[in-house]
This record gives sequence, C-alpha cells and structure tokens, in this order.
Amino acid sequence: MSRIVYLNGDYLPEEEAKISIFDRSFLMADGVYEVTSVLDGKLIDFAGHAKRLERSLAELDMQKPDAFDDLLEIHRELVRRNDINEGMIYLQVSRGSAGDRDFVYPDASVKPTLVLFTQNKPGLADNPKAREGFKIISIEDQRWGRRDIKTTQLLYPSMGKMMAKAAGCDDAWLVEDGHVTEGTSNNAYIVKGDTIITRHLSNDILHGITRAAVLRFAREAQMKVEERAFTIKEAQQADEAFVTSASTFVMPVVEIDGAAIGSGAPGPVAGRLRDIYLEESRKAAV
Repeated sequence: MSRIVYLNGDYLPEEEAKISIFDRSFLMADGVYEVTSVLDGKLIDFAGHAKRLERSLAELDMQKPDAFDDLLEIHRELVRRNDINEGMIYLQVSRGSAGDRDFVYPDASVKPTLVLFTQNKPGLADNPKAREGFKIISIEDQRWGRRDIKTTQLLYPSMGKMMAKAAGCDDAWLVEDGHVTEGTSNNAYIVKGDTIITRHLSNDILHGITRAAVLRFAREAQMKVEERAFTIKEAQQADEAFVTSASTFVMPVVEIDGAAIGSGAPGPVAGRLRDIYLEESRKAAV
C-alpha cells in the first residue's frame, strides 16, 4: 500500500500527488523544509521545528501556507494514516507557481505549495552506527552564505555525502577559512577534557533544533559547553567528536580524514548525551 501524503489541503496516495512544473521549488530551489522525527508514534521537538520554519519563511519573505496553524494536526494525521512508530516527517513549503518561469517573486495572490510526507524508519533510535561511530572526511564549504535558513538548496551537501561515500566514510565536515562550519546535514562537535566545543550560531551554520536541545541537556547535566569555531587539526586531537541532527540524534564520530579520534571508539560524553536526549525527548514528545 502506498503512503498517504499531504499536498495543499488534501491527503492523497503518493502516486496521485502532483505539483506544477512551474513550481519555484522545482525551478529555483525557492523553498524551505523541516524534518521532524517520530518515536513511539509521537513527534520529537515539533515546536522547535515549527518555530524555525516560521523564521525561514520570514527570512525569505515567503508567505505562510494557509494551513500553518494546523501543522501539528497534519503531522499527527500522517503518522496515524501511515502507521508510523519510528521514522520521520518531511515538510516543504515553496513560493508556489505563477504559471511560468521568472526570477522575480510572484505576487501575493500566488499561494505557497505545502507538501508533507512520512518516511518509515524502524529502529531509528537503535541505530547500530551509534555503537560504531561515524567516519568522516573534510571538504571545502562551497555553499551559499545563508546556511541559517533551512532551504532546499541541497546540491552541495549531496555532493559532500557522495564524496564521503566514495572515500568509504559516513559523512563530511565542511571547512571554511580553516574552521569547521558543520556537517553536510548535521551540527559538529568535539570534546576536549570536560568541555564540549561547537561552532557558535551565525549565518554560517544551521541553527539546529537537536543542537539546541542537546546543549540544553548538557548544561543541565553540569557539562561545560564552549561555542566557538575549531579546526580539523583540533578535532583530530580531541578526546571525542560527534554530530547532532533530527534523524541521527547524537552520533559519535570516531575518525576524521583517516585519523582516529581519542580511542577510535565512541566516547562516554556522546553516549551519555544520546541517552539523555532520547529519554528526555520521548518524555516531551507530542
């Protein structure tokens, strides 16, 4: 049985869901998106994702979809209709279709396109990679300058994933002016002594929802947090490294550019943060 997806007010079998070839998400990557994880049939950090979506829309001067205030119920209905226990819900808003291609934004009479679909991921929380750790490479960060807006401009991150795959690794960390910005689809961290180090918020990185929660939990657990840029060399000499995202939660990193991090195995800080994040997020899920 095919998935039921949501498109502009309708719940449809996925093969019946269609948008215009003139939609600006297709022609211009003129869209924003969010991915919300589902654990035990409930939504993780939904409020954070909705708030960031609202910010992304505002930063691009894009109209909110008419159903913006109903997004929680739409998410829940998709979980119910697709019987998702563990997985993800992808949401995308584009500036819509004015019926032709033009660099100039369409006027306000053109309504945004709103699409949501589910991805069923049994075992999402019990990912074996969390016991093995990621191996990563470093690559030059060649993305546009507004990485704080969660747009659908994902070609270079996709290229980075493929570079990592070709190198037999799991992901890539992006480097600009000698310092790590973030991973291709996650925020990056190192641990030195008793301090967790991650890049400070700015337009250079995505303001991760999982990042915010993990740092809050770390501080509540009396862990030290330092928000600053770091280099690949500093990361290779760290005691631990890890990444965070909505789909990987907290994922240890055990190797960077062929150099083992710490003991070369997932470390205790990343493991503890993963456990705390999963436990606390399940409690707060909606």
